[in-house]
Amino acid sequence: MTPGRRHVRIARMNAAIPDLRPWFVALRDHARGTARDLVEPFDWKIFWGNDRPVELEVGSGRGLFLLNSALAHPEVNWLGVEIEFKEGRYAARRLQKRSLPNARILGGDARDLIDRFVVDGSVQAVHVYFPDPWWKRRHHKRRLFTAEFVQQAARILPAEGRLHLWTDVGEYFSLACGIVAESELFDAPERPPERPPQNDLDYLTNFERKKRQAGETIRRAVWRRNRKPSPAVRRTERWPLPGRVRREAVPGE
Repeated sequence: MTPGRRHVRIARMNAAIPDLRPWFVALRDHARGTARDLVEPFDWKIFWGNDRPVELEVGSGRGLFLLNSALAHPEVNWLGVEIEFKEGRYAARRLQKRSLPNARILGGDARDLIDRFVVDGSVQAVHVYFPDPWWKRRHHKRRLFTAEFVQQAARILPAEGRLHLWTDVGEYFSLACGIVAESELFDAPERPPERPPQNDLDYLTNFERKKRQAGETIRRAVWRRNRKPSPAVRRTERWPLPGRVRREAVPGE
């Protein structure tokens, strides 16, 4: 393909992508709705236009958690980050359809977002639901829950801020619990109880619905940030891009 034709093709592809701002903005300059709209680090009052507390979901998928949370808690600003742009835009359209002013999706690597854009102690909760377990041993370095991620989460949380994790993978859950405990930056985890759903959308995520309807066990933990100072952590070459931070969304959510 000649350079001229390539530019025409890219222009047509970008023109076909709907402008979902402010509900979807990409961290990097891939297409319409890009990092040109973002100033790092974030000043939440400018970003949201208000000074309400902010909660961050890492790996928003199709946005069921963000949508339900934003509707149930309009007093909180809900920010999601999703590395799969197709899924992120799907979630953003759900937010746009309801004109929700307190929920947005950023497209890109959550670690890039936390490292570059989120200042210390500025997020009251970090939510991680059903992250990709990366089963193969050679892919374990791509897992989201690493010592570096836990330290970064601790950095952006104030004292008493919360780190949430839900997963159906026992081995991954045990690994994550061990990493958080070794950091000494969080209190012992609380274990939220399972509650019966009131309808087919009354689940935290579509993946929870799929697994619970299949009779599988969901492991849950909430850690509260203690007052121990967080070590300075900046992104390095040792911290690889994670690929997908969530599994594929289930059609029909």
